Amino acid sequence: MNMIINNYIRLVNMDYNKTIMDVKKQIKLLAVSRGITLKNLADLMRNATGKDYTYNSLLGKLNRESLSLKEAKLIAKLLNYDLEFINIEK
Repeated sequence: MNMIINNYIRLVNMDYNKTIMDVKKQIKLLAVSRGITLKNLADLMRNATGKDYTYNSLLGKLNRESLSLKEAKLIAKLLNYDLEFINIEK
């Protein structure tokens, strides 16, 4: 199973290098890399905030790319990532 996930991540990373990956694809990739489904992620978000996150509401936000920065930071934290702004000026 790990080999399948690692191959998928490698392929997605190759795709990412060609084009900018959309938010939905990025979040799904990060969740899969942690062995978490979007349904599990919605449950984790609901438990962490007390708000009514469901699979459908999370999927809707991802499809519309309408996550708030606060929600993006929460998702990163729940998946053990850090959301960071990097200065790209040279």
